[in-house]
Amino acid sequence: MASTQPIIEKISRPLPRIADILSHAFGHNLVNGFSAFLFAATGPGAMTLAIGTAAKLPFNQIAVWMFAGYALSGVLTVFVCYLYRQPFAFGYSMPALVIVGPALLQLSLAEMVGAYLVTGVLILVMAFTGFIRKATKALPEPIVMAMVAGVFMPYSLRMIDAFETGVWVAGAMIAGYLASAASLAMQRRFPPLLSALVAGTIAILATGQFSPVGDITMQVVAPVVIRPDFNMNAIIEFVIPLTVTVVGIHNTQGFAILRNAGYRPPENLSTLICGGGTMVYGVLGCVPTVVTGPANAILNVSGDRDWRFVGGIWFGLFFILFGLFAPSALQIGVALPTAFIATLAGLAMIPVLQSAFVSGFGGKFPLSALVTFLTTVAGVSIFGIGAAFWGLVFGCAVARLVERRDFAEGDAPQ
Repeated sequence: MASTQPIIEKISRPLPRIADILSHAFGHNLVNGFSAFLFAATGPGAMTLAIGTAAKLPFNQIAVWMFAGYALSGVLTVFVCYLYRQPFAFGYSMPALVIVGPALLQLSLAEMVGAYLVTGVLILVMAFTGFIRKATKALPEPIVMAMVAGVFMPYSLRMIDAFETGVWVAGAMIAGYLASAASLAMQRRFPPLLSALVAGTIAILATGQFSPVGDITMQVVAPVVIRPDFNMNAIIEFVIPLTVTVVGIHNTQGFAILRNAGYRPPENLSTLICGGGTMVYGVLGCVPTVVTGPANAILNVSGDRDWRFVGGIWFGLFFILFGLFAPSALQIGVALPTAFIATLAGLAMIPVLQSAFVSGFGGKFPLSALVTFLTTVAGVSIFGIGAAFWGLVFGCAVARLVERRDFAEGDAPQ
């Protein structure tokens, strides 16, 4: 029987008033939005610059790529956060960067743009046919949360590694975090992540570790549209892996985090946005649009759940500014010490990891969840597709073979 569900989920009524948004714009929401932005801006931005430089792309083209990935993602984020009252973050795919990087050494950017457009069409088809809803319902929540734990575990481990490269910065940030987390009264006045940010900034300035390359000048991006070249070899080789990074890795994480935080994310609308966004981003040279997992996690670290979407709006606004001034913003971002970013991400992931472990290993499908977690943490890549996807595949296979009783007891649908 055909599903009677609408393709696009209903928006949240009444829409929030601007005055109410402003009254909740500071404290936890501002800190979480800025922390999520710092995390999402620095890593992918630096990676994009490295890939574009290796492929000998003009600097202006790299800047346009980043304009699409950041400024347009920011617009989408503000739009969905406002309409659905959820801390929902869009971005562009780092696993896709890993796939595209080596490809650009052999193919032209125009040929990759052709593959991006076909990828966007395929994602749109998945959304319109209801495939995404069916796939989501078929995945047991413990397996999905075990995958989320496996994806986020390395971020917390890198926080420990940060002591090797920046002991004063990492130590100051952790001390600041713990000082605020020591009591509920302190947490309300000074969110732990804010204390970590302030302590880390002071440590950076005190140790002279902020080191931009050259003079920082304000430059606004001038977008340039790329005419696609539909190379069949590129389409065959890259469309499926790129599609999987969107619907099988990123979006699955983002939706699971929001569900675990008590929301009902607009999954079909988000998939439609990712499909259409991938096509728009594509003609500007950028890899596919995704729902971000880590940024969504950071936006849900703390604060009143009914108003966390304001943190998402902050995230989107920061993304828009970063994208508009991509060349200048990237100079600032890459000048921050790696220990600062690693420690910030690790601290932000602590409550998310706690929740993911409880949801993943606190009930049914224990063996399947463990297989999923281990596969994801191992970082295996098969056929150019990342470990998070294979963690879900192997975990679900074990569940069907060994833990069928848990399906029968009705715990599978989400």
